[in-house]
Amino acid sequence: MSFSKKVSIMESSVKTRLHARAPLSPNGRIVIPAAIRREMGLSAGDSLLMDVEDGVLRIESYPARIRRIQREFAPYVRPGVLASDELIAERREEARREEEEMARDREFDRDRLRQAGLLD
Repeated sequence: MSFSKKVSIMESSVKTRLHARAPLSPNGRIVIPAAIRREMGLSAGDSLLMDVEDGVLRIESYPARIRRIQREFAPYVRPGVLASDELIAERREEARREEEEMARDREFDRDRLRQAGLLD
């Protein structure tokens, strides 16, 4: 197993890059080197998430996945506004519009029944 470490500066933050080579065992297992486990904050027994995209295997812990998703959505967060409150307000407005539309439809149906002499 070979191992190398690089530190690079990206977007004004220091990011550590670790590279390693590990053999794939006959039963499909790989060993994550200790330095990488430490860098990722992994412990024996942790569950890991794995994704394959364009032939690249990405392995991350649940906390790392949550942090990544939070970073991805951060540009859309408005200070002092909860997304859940916005969603509830949107759903209430949608329900109000649907109720108004159904009331208009009911009135229209009543008018047609009156015109046909089927309703007093």
